[in-house]
Amino acid sequence: MLTSFFGAKKVGNRHKGNELKEISISRAERLLNLVEEFRSHRRPVSGSDLAETLNVSIRTLYRDIASLRALGASIEGEPGVGYILRSGFLLPPIMFTVEEVDALVLGSLWVADKADKPMAEAARKAMARLTAVLPVELTDRVEAKYLEVMPSGHARQESVDISAIRQAIHLERKLSIGYADAAGKPSERVIWPFFISYMDGGRLISAWCELRDDIRHFRTDRMVSLSELPTRYPRRRHDLIKLWRELESSEVPRK
Repeated sequence: MLTSFFGAKKVGNRHKGNELKEISISRAERLLNLVEEFRSHRRPVSGSDLAETLNVSIRTLYRDIASLRALGASIEGEPGVGYILRSGFLLPPIMFTVEEVDALVLGSLWVADKADKPMAEAARKAMARLTAVLPVELTDRVEAKYLEVMPSGHARQESVDISAIRQAIHLERKLSIGYADAAGKPSERVIWPFFISYMDGGRLISAWCELRDDIRHFRTDRMVSLSELPTRYPRRRHDLIKLWRELESSEVPRK
């Protein structure tokens, strides 16, 4: 359940001027549930159905809809017609549960330790930005630092920029790489990267390999060079991921 940010009191002037400052925790939880219920419907839903699903009175529902509108939610509709929440509305971080905050902290710590340097730094900055706007009791929970991710004991050194691989995946661009196999034998490959697996101590790139004419997996610590080519690969990333998952789940021998 949502934490009582200020004991039994309502949210105080830490967010002076914020519409949420007069919302009690029980009401905040109702608003969160109402937003989630709205998002489960693509078409207008009646007030009576919403009230029944959320186990509140119709009068309480109308008050909560008015509160969400005051917070900037684009809720269209009226009694007797039905209501729909237009996309784009995000609740402030005051709506996080303590478990959600713990999950965010643990996730950011894992990324900071296991990911490449640009993503690790992004995780630290994102957590600092989130902490700056959290209510005081949730900030205290973050700063208590009772969660820890142990450093990798067998991290492998990489000589290529992983952020360049992420960019190539996003743009669906081919990469030219120099690669050494387990025996140290070098080769030049043109690959179509579509997936990165982050593991303890290393990263694995799933890609279509033009040399092998098949999907192959490449350890980033075995890449000795990397450059993005100007051409997009001819198949969509989504299709390659689908093919990869089908191959992984089948028992067909690979080439």
